[in-house]
Amino acid sequence: MSYNQDKPLPLAGLKVVEFCQIIMGPSCGVVLADLGADVIKVELAPSGDKTRKLAGFAAGFFSTFNRNRRSIAVNLKTPEGLEIAHKLISEADVLTENFAPGTMERLGCGFKTAIKINPALVYCALKGFLSGPYAKRQALDEVVQFMGGLAYMTGPPGQPLRAGASVIDIMGGTFGVVGILAALRERDKTGEGQLVKSALFENVAHLMGSHMSGEAIQQKEVPPMPARWSAWAIYEVMETNDREQVFIGITSDNHWRRFCEKFERYDLLNDPAFKTNEDRVSAQERLKPIVRKIIKSLRKNEILAICEEINIPFAPVAETKDLFDDPQLNYKGRMLETSLPDGRTAKLPRLPIEIGDHDIGLRRQPPTVGQHTREILSELGYDKERMNVLETNKIITCFEDGK
Repeated sequence: MSYNQDKPLPLAGLKVVEFCQIIMGPSCGVVLADLGADVIKVELAPSGDKTRKLAGFAAGFFSTFNRNRRSIAVNLKTPEGLEIAHKLISEADVLTENFAPGTMERLGCGFKTAIKINPALVYCALKGFLSGPYAKRQALDEVVQFMGGLAYMTGPPGQPLRAGASVIDIMGGTFGVVGILAALRERDKTGEGQLVKSALFENVAHLMGSHMSGEAIQQKEVPPMPARWSAWAIYEVMETNDREQVFIGITSDNHWRRFCEKFERYDLLNDPAFKTNEDRVSAQERLKPIVRKIIKSLRKNEILAICEEINIPFAPVAETKDLFDDPQLNYKGRMLETSLPDGRTAKLPRLPIEIGDHDIGLRRQPPTVGQHTREILSELGYDKERMNVLETNKIITCFEDGK
């Protein structure tokens, strides 16, 4: 497809003030920002979002989830800083926050205060839990994966294991966007804002819904995924002749027919024990070693080419490093050349959606701390002299301090 870079994005004109850090809040903000909203990231002066300094598996959090917005760094624990926050709230369509329960209230920016300042405001609180007995608890992605059964379902029996990415933070942020857009749609009719909540624990429960339903239907405990009795006989990772791994899925009778014909295994195709998917599932202990032997006879690239030719589900077992140059992700320059904290750049994925010919791309690099403080304050009516005083008194952090 070709992108129309001159066409206004779907959320152009929407102003969002973001009191967020780590992943859940910024993952909500990056969707809104990529879709065209003016997202103003309010960072706590002087150091800003603590994600900027995380290492290990968290080193990429800030670069991934903070593009396409502006940064203002403010000391909210001062009267002058709170005044700035209230001015931002008064002009915003949406406020997002993912601080610990009670923090925004202590800072003077809780929902009850914000809705009085701006009755049309959609206030999105991204928390560990929705309303209920757990509401005041703090939570993290990994905490709720264990609490909600996802870690149990991911690891082998007796070895619960968190998913390999912060899936619940990101999902929670995305459902925050869904709630925000629904509330904005309702505001179009009523003119009134409201409180929207999205939470980590309930997002895990949403993912676990099919397992819960399956357990209720079958009236027996659902085992972890590595020990599951699959709905398909061939649906797993297999080894190739060159000691690589590929995932193969044969999930329909047509898949099975094409597989057998390609490898000239008409004995398997004509075996009544393998005629239907249900038959193959029942006979999978006999069938799997046969298919594994076929896959093991060829090299990885040969197997992948055959699977694509006969159009059955397949995948190489990829690692992070394999994604940077993936031809699908890079189609027509779709990857975003994003600045890293040390000044280098890396190609990172766009939002996983297409909307007509909109260019849902990179308009602003992830900001430095307070990079847009003066620009935003100027829009709020602050003159240069007043901004200089605020900076001298360490009420705000500006771009020079954020380098």
